[in-house]
Amino acid sequence: MERPVITFLTDFGPESAPAICRGVMLGIARDAQIVDISHSVRKYAIRDGAYLLWSAVPWMPIGVHVVVVDPGVGTARRAIAIRTARGDILVGPDNGVLLPASVALGGPTEARVLENAELMLPRASSTFHGRDIFAPMAAHLAIGTPFEAIGRTVAVEELVPLELPAPRIEPGSLETSVLFVDSFGNIRLAGVPADLEAAIGSLTAGRTLELAFHGGAGGAAIRTTVPWGRTFGDVPLGSALLYENSFGQLALAVNQGDAAARLGVGAGQPVTVRPA
Repeated sequence: MERPVITFLTDFGPESAPAICRGVMLGIARDAQIVDISHSVRKYAIRDGAYLLWSAVPWMPIGVHVVVVDPGVGTARRAIAIRTARGDILVGPDNGVLLPASVALGGPTEARVLENAELMLPRASSTFHGRDIFAPMAAHLAIGTPFEAIGRTVAVEELVPLELPAPRIEPGSLETSVLFVDSFGNIRLAGVPADLEAAIGSLTAGRTLELAFHGGAGGAAIRTTVPWGRTFGDVPLGSALLYENSFGQLALAVNQGDAAARLGVGAGQPVTVRPA
């Protein structure tokens, strides 16, 4: 048999919590290959976690994907697993963080509540479900425990919804929003180059575009004018450009700089892109 794959994404940061969870997984699934997607998700930022999982899972082997971005840990929120059309299983809290990734994997086909105590650690704390519930459940599923064994079914339509923002094409402009700011300060926008071309026409190298970030301090839009480019080195050091990133999405970056810090913008802000 091939070694099972478990991917792991949290907002735990650099402390010991991710290693503890990996230890629990390996104690059950000794041959598992554990792939750490990220443990640097902004604290409590469910949508950031959902975005990072959504963007990563298509590149992962079929396996079990564990997510712990869980500000509601210990409350009445459900712990769930979702089976997808591609064959993967997503494990985490029912707060929307799993749903975009399930769509990226062909769509959710079945969801169940994690309630079989025999597949958890003997004592479940009220504040560390990553260790006590999600990690052991994921490991058991990775080594072949039937999906039906984890708990009762729940209709996919009853899960807490979360949809990543989509762009809106208008005559002469693209209405979009900041999906994510990565560790380089690159600003990832909702939409792909084809959406922008549908709004404003051909994106030729060097074409000048204006981006207006709405909802800033004082209510005034933050505006910047940049060229369309292929890669960072197409503009001088310290200059900005709009480009297609490695995930096929629109993004704003500064060549060897931090675009988000320079503009003072963050995830969730609405953005208008139009010709300058």
